[in-house]
Amino acid sequence: MGSFGSARGGRGAGRPVRGIALDIGSSRTRAWAPGAGVFADVPSGPVLRGRVTDADSQLRLLRRLTAGAPGRDGHDTVVMLAHPVLAGREEREAVRRVVDGLGAVRVFAVDSARAAAAHAAPPGDGPLLVVDLGAQLTEVTLVVDGLVMDARLAEVGLDDLPDPESTPDPVAGTAADLVSDLWRRDRTGAVRGALRRGVLVTGGGALRLDVTGRLAHLLRARLRLANDPSTSVVRGAGLMLASALRHPTASPGRS
Repeated sequence: MGSFGSARGGRGAGRPVRGIALDIGSSRTRAWAPGAGVFADVPSGPVLRGRVTDADSQLRLLRRLTAGAPGRDGHDTVVMLAHPVLAGREEREAVRRVVDGLGAVRVFAVDSARAAAAHAAPPGDGPLLVVDLGAQLTEVTLVVDGLVMDARLAEVGLDDLPDPESTPDPVAGTAADLVSDLWRRDRTGAVRGALRRGVLVTGGGALRLDVTGRLAHLLRARLRLANDPSTSVVRGAGLMLASALRHPTASPGRS
């Protein structure tokens, strides 16, 4: 887990701390707070294929969400921000500019796969394949001992299906191809072990039985659907945030 910026007062000044977990998706932006759970699930600002394309609009949205977060006025805010596993420098810089405008005392960054695993997978139970079927991205990640060992991303998602009755092959086939590529390059047997364990599927695509059914057929593997898969990333980020708030001197780097 990384951290954007550094603490600016807050804890050192003895002020109360308010924690918020954020998941900025291509379609929806979700926010979570301790004791309240997911308190916001709203359309994102201009975000294309996981990239914030209008930082000012997204910043206005996040300011509204943080202002409406549970907690009294005067709380300093600590943010746990989930991002795509393979977010590049340009994407990270765009998010950094947005985050800097929130005035949080500290911002942690965690990839979406580890956040989903923190919410939906028992810890210490062997290698895990996380397939995130989003609106505009499909991500496949191999997580071992809470660390990302390998990942693949394709700019294909549910928005690329013309209508709800469309064949699921563009999404399910893409996800299966990404898993196959991970398998071909794996020299440790971790992918095979993860497939035997069952593939964790998150994102809005996990709610489409035609997509998940086709993916299970292509992978010849059991799928494990996260509870409320569209919010599993923000809820997992929330769990990691809660750990960071309980142990402020520790780095909550493993899910």
